[in-house]
Amino acid sequence: MRTNAIVVSWIGSACLALAAGGCAPAQGRASAAAPSRSPPRTLRVIAFEGGHNLPIWAAQRQGFFEEDGVQVALTFTPTSTFLISSLFDGTQDLGVASIDNVIAYQEGQGETKIPENPDLAAIFGGDDGFLTLVTAPPVKSFEDLRGKTLSVDAMTTGFAFVLREMLHRHGLTESDVKFEKAGGTGNRFRDLMAGKHDGTLLRTPFDLLSKDRGFHVLETGAGVGPYLGTVGLVRRSWARQNEAALVGFLAAYHRGLEWLFDPKNREAAEALLAANIKGMTPEFAKRSCDVLLSPQGGLFRDMALDPARIRTVLALRSKYAEPKKSLDDPSRYVEASYLQKALAHGPAPSRP
Repeated sequence: MRTNAIVVSWIGSACLALAAGGCAPAQGRASAAAPSRSPPRTLRVIAFEGGHNLPIWAAQRQGFFEEDGVQVALTFTPTSTFLISSLFDGTQDLGVASIDNVIAYQEGQGETKIPENPDLAAIFGGDDGFLTLVTAPPVKSFEDLRGKTLSVDAMTTGFAFVLREMLHRHGLTESDVKFEKAGGTGNRFRDLMAGKHDGTLLRTPFDLLSKDRGFHVLETGAGVGPYLGTVGLVRRSWARQNEAALVGFLAAYHRGLEWLFDPKNREAAEALLAANIKGMTPEFAKRSCDVLLSPQGGLFRDMALDPARIRTVLALRSKYAEPKKSLDDPSRYVEASYLQKALAHGPAPSRP
């Protein structure tokens, strides 16, 4: 009880500081969206649980979305197949997931049925995935994984190919382990803690939470080379019909990033993380922000869709996906024009 009281007190103090000086609308900056007296346009955004959502939480807390003509209704998805389906059935407008999902469904290699001639595209880059292979306490090496069960979101999309490449580089084949689909990172973390599986790929802060509970980190995603993990994704047809709202979202998201990377906002950023992720403590929030907001290896401050990183994703998909395809053109899966328009409005203003 005493620990919980400390956490609540810390979060409350930081949030009071935010309320006192962090939420006043910026002055002297034109909105990225077209000026309008109408209420902000609501965008339905679906994402996986995790610290990579910090820019959205920051932009919400600071009122950046409303200033740029939109408001965000954020929903967490149980699986990548659910996320992709929601974009095609119209229940969600914008997704935040791995670019491998975009590639998979554009190439007819996804795990759920979608309309023919899909029109998915990545519109901004978020991070390198923050991928870490975490295993249960008895599994201390790759050799210990033989005969064990590893959980993935989906077998043919997401980060499953990164996991398979890690195994391959350590002398293991698919037949040496058993794969089981368990949904998004949050679901896999909870199943791993409950002893349902022996290992899985986790993202910050779930990797840190696991390590402090005695679980082992066998490898990070850096071993596969420069990699593009999280991206924003939309249907191209939806984007064309909703350009002003999309540009407003991207401008506000970027302002959220700039606010997060400002050192004077660090305590408030940690409070946001703690308030939005179950089980987070002040210590874990600090350590998680050390990773998420690192100048090297953290969230992509420029939101770039780096072709070199995409080529690594394409190489893994070319190696492991079925039906076999040789993929080598990053430009097929991205639409950067909306981000360019959002960033053309100039740097984010200084805020208290």
